[in-house]
Amino acid sequence: MAERYDHRGGAHVLIVGVSTRAMAESAARAGYRVTSIDAFGDLDQHAGVHALSLPRDMGVAFSADAVVDAAAAIDCDAVAYLSPFENHPSALERLARGRTLLGNPPEAVRPARDPRLLASALGNRTGRWLLKPIASGGGHGIRHWTPGDPIPAGWHVQPFIDGTPGSIIFVAARGRAVPLAVTRQLVGDAAFGADGFRYCGSIVTALLPVATSTTSELFHSASELAAHFTRQLNLVGVNCVDFVARDDVAHAIEINPRWSASVELVERATGTSMFGVHARACLESELPSLDARHERDDSAWTLGKAILFARHDVTCGDTRDWLGDTSIRDVPHPSEHIPAGRPVCTIFASGHDVTSCYAALVARAERVHEQLESWASVPA
Repeated sequence: MAERYDHRGGAHVLIVGVSTRAMAESAARAGYRVTSIDAFGDLDQHAGVHALSLPRDMGVAFSADAVVDAAAAIDCDAVAYLSPFENHPSALERLARGRTLLGNPPEAVRPARDPRLLASALGNRTGRWLLKPIASGGGHGIRHWTPGDPIPAGWHVQPFIDGTPGSIIFVAARGRAVPLAVTRQLVGDAAFGADGFRYCGSIVTALLPVATSTTSELFHSASELAAHFTRQLNLVGVNCVDFVARDDVAHAIEINPRWSASVELVERATGTSMFGVHARACLESELPSLDARHERDDSAWTLGKAILFARHDVTCGDTRDWLGDTSIRDVPHPSEHIPAGRPVCTIFASGHDVTSCYAALVARAERVHEQLESWASVPA
């Protein structure tokens, strides 16, 4: 099996999820032949990726079941998935039938997304509470909850922890976890068109083996979370645990048993295909060693990304002008209509620390919003 999926062998992998551009690009860089199915089919795809958009190419609204139906006609060696398949284990089971699954199987995904698992990790708390969809993703729908209020079917409550949102990215195999990076999450930030608890980006604060004195305690705490859930769930491949940091202690709030949006930052920072790392962990139980990665020596260097959401309905102009600019990805197609509140693109920036990186992201976002405003002011 390992020989068949050697990254030099050109095996055909199908990648599915709501937004697949980054993972598909990583797989193509690792030497795979790639077909992807998602909701966008962004303009800036890797040349080695055959990208399909359910709405644009098939006239079907995006859903996990619609992806499975479309995937049935695609002959491939293996399949890898992103959000929202962690919330649809039955669809994931059908998707993987007759294919090699690069990622956690349904029997690991189900308990990982069970609210009772995190409830036991958080323990008994009093104070403020959140109401969350059980099939949550990206912070959608989360709101504050008052004890005594009804809890709708398909929802659950979770303690609200006052602190800094973050995540740990790690690779798992054989019950062991190798942490790759800790990030600070951007949530509900109006600078990027987001509100509430909506995830809108990440900034890397620590990248192994370089961990500054200001991040080492939090990195250790977050790494313990990764190790704990890896053992408990027997996770494989690249995974992510979201947490809230308080007094350098990471309190887990969500387990993402799949590739997350922040993984792309690790790939940018190291120059290593994270899909290759993911596949080797899944197929060969191979974990990366610290000296096998190519981290920058400058521990003050910080990289971030932000997802921009439309502040109002907009019809894009000629977005081909964005191609070739490495600070903007997930480029929409020319003349594409984007409703208010929907993602427009992803931007990247760097800085000497979190503050300067964040400021650079905000400045880049403002330039994109100005471009969107200019398109909105042009008569149809």
